[in-house]
Amino acid sequence: MSNFLTEHLIHRDRDFMVIHKPAGLLTVPGKTEDLQDCLLSRLVAIEPNTLLIHRLDRDTSGILVFALNKLGQKSIARQFQERQTDKIYQALVAGTLQGEGVVDVPVIYDPSRPPLHIAAPEHDKPALTHWQALEHFEIQGQSVTRVQLKPITGRSHQLRVHMQYLGHPIVGDTLYATPQQQSLMPRLCLHAAHLSFSHPFHGTAVAFDCPVPF
Repeated sequence: MSNFLTEHLIHRDRDFMVIHKPAGLLTVPGKTEDLQDCLLSRLVAIEPNTLLIHRLDRDTSGILVFALNKLGQKSIARQFQERQTDKIYQALVAGTLQGEGVVDVPVIYDPSRPPLHIAAPEHDKPALTHWQALEHFEIQGQSVTRVQLKPITGRSHQLRVHMQYLGHPIVGDTLYATPQQQSLMPRLCLHAAHLSFSHPFHGTAVAFDCPVPF
C-alpha cells in the first residue's frame, strides 16, 4: 500500500473505501493541465478499480467514499441522490453565531462570476442546511464560532454560501469571506467529519468519522 493511501485511508472492504481528503487537493481533475493532480487519479494509480461517488470542494477536507465495484458505486450513489446518507461537517465561521437553526434558501451558480454561487430565494431548486453553534472563541482578536453543519441537499458550495447568507462566512474562505476573515486561518475551515449510509452488500448501517483538524 502506498504511503498516501496508508496516511489517508479510513476504511476499506471489497465494495468501497473511505478516504480522508486533505484540504487543497481536488477530488477530480480540473479543466486545465495544471489541475490534473487530484484524489481520484492518485487512488486509481494505486487501486485501478476506484470509482467516483461524490465530491468535496478542493479546499474542504474530510470524508470521501469511493466505490471499488459497480455494485458499491450504484448503491451508495443512489443513497446520496435520495438523501439517505447522514453527513455532518464542522466549520469555523466569522463572528458570534448563537443557538441553532435552518437555512432553507436555494443556491445557484452565478455565471457572471465563476466559480461563485449565490443564494437565490426566488429559485425553485431547494437547498437546505441545519446548523448548530458549538463553541465561541477568538482568533487574532476576532470572534469566531465553531458550528456543526448538516446539509440535507447537496448543492455546490451550499454550506459556504449558506453561512455567508447568515452573515457568518466560513473562516479562510477565499470566495465568500472578506479579506480579513480569510486571513484568520491559512485554509478554508470546513471539514466533512462524519458520514453514514447503508452498506451496499449486506445493507447494515455503517458510519465513519474523521477528526477535525482545526
